Amino acid sequence: MTSTGTRRRALHAVAVAALLWVTGCGAPVAAAPAVDPPVPAYAADLAPRLEALAQEMLVTGAVVLVRSPELGDWSTTIGTRAYGGTEPVRLGDHVRVGSNTKTWTGTVVLQLVDEGRLGLDDPISTYVPGVPNGDAITLAHLLSMRSGLDNYTQALELNEAMDADPARSYAPQELLDMAFRRPPLYPPGEGYNYSNTNTVLLGLVIEQVTGTPVAEEFRTRLFAPLGMDGSAFPDRDSAALADPHPRGYTYGGNVETIDSLVLPDDVQAQARAGTLAPTDVTDANPSWAWTAGAGVSTAEDLADCVRALVGGGLLGPELQQQRLDSVRPVDPADPMSPGYGLGLARFGTLYGHSGELPGFNSFMGHDPERDITVVTWTSLAPSVDGRGPAVELAKAVIGALYAP
Repeated sequence: MTSTGTRRRALHAVAVAALLWVTGCGAPVAAAPAVDPPVPAYAADLAPRLEALAQEMLVTGAVVLVRSPELGDWSTTIGTRAYGGTEPVRLGDHVRVGSNTKTWTGTVVLQLVDEGRLGLDDPISTYVPGVPNGDAITLAHLLSMRSGLDNYTQALELNEAMDADPARSYAPQELLDMAFRRPPLYPPGEGYNYSNTNTVLLGLVIEQVTGTPVAEEFRTRLFAPLGMDGSAFPDRDSAALADPHPRGYTYGGNVETIDSLVLPDDVQAQARAGTLAPTDVTDANPSWAWTAGAGVSTAEDLADCVRALVGGGLLGPELQQQRLDSVRPVDPADPMSPGYGLGLARFGTLYGHSGELPGFNSFMGHDPERDITVVTWTSLAPSVDGRGPAVELAKAVIGALYAP
């Protein structure tokens, strides 16, 4: 449910209420002094804990957003837009959201199912030739990460190329070819493995069926209807990140972290001592993730998005319920393990997704029963000890919100 993370510093309260009032008929309208909104009870102890956690993970900048009619809305920012800088991150900053993009891709596919233009049981061979086991792999298998196809992002050749030329642009077929050179892991439907290959294939299906670029489908079907004005899906040749935005950082290279995101002890020690600076990967081309992870968004847009993904409005009621019901534990032996279904994950009572690629980590989740929404992002990914910083911040937030 990922792709890579975020880090450090000072805590800022976000959101100011500006009030206008009128004193009598014909009286001039005056702006009241800016007032900080009341801080919900859960935030008093949570804020310093989040700051300490971000510092522990060497996070440069982070944003936390909570929406809860029951417990109170709250948002905060931690740290700065640049490593060693002074300009604080802001709630409206644009970031790369990694695998949260998968929910966009999955939703458009399901909308096409709703429209009768696709079927969940359609084999992928109907739309994309040359897929191993393509006659037996259905769109539902791809959406739920149960196709058995190898994950191309584990291929040494891709990681070597990304280290050698971060600005390089990749075509979707190039990515698929890397996956197809390795044998499937199991027959379709007989296991679970998180594979970006699945979602790149779904991106090609969208473009073939609609005849338009997937970026346009995202804009007309998701961004515009939900008012996600800060969200975008960049062209494959572009590493553009709209202003304002933080810089994104990582420690360690792609090849170095293929098998494990945990860096050697001496590297961790240098980073914590401040003698090793992180690498700025803000301008690395994200086309290697394409419809599996190249999206750009803001915290508030992600909050609007995940509420609609889970609460409904983007799909017909029947298919929406089918999507929620499709989520199953990724570890069948552990019913409490995170769940995954039709382009949607579940973490406890929250449905949503997480996303990580080098330099940025993000999390979005919504509890439809209690109407609680949690969004976090960080501008360092992963942490030197392998953790996804935004996911760790989200865990702390959720723990506070659901404390007995």
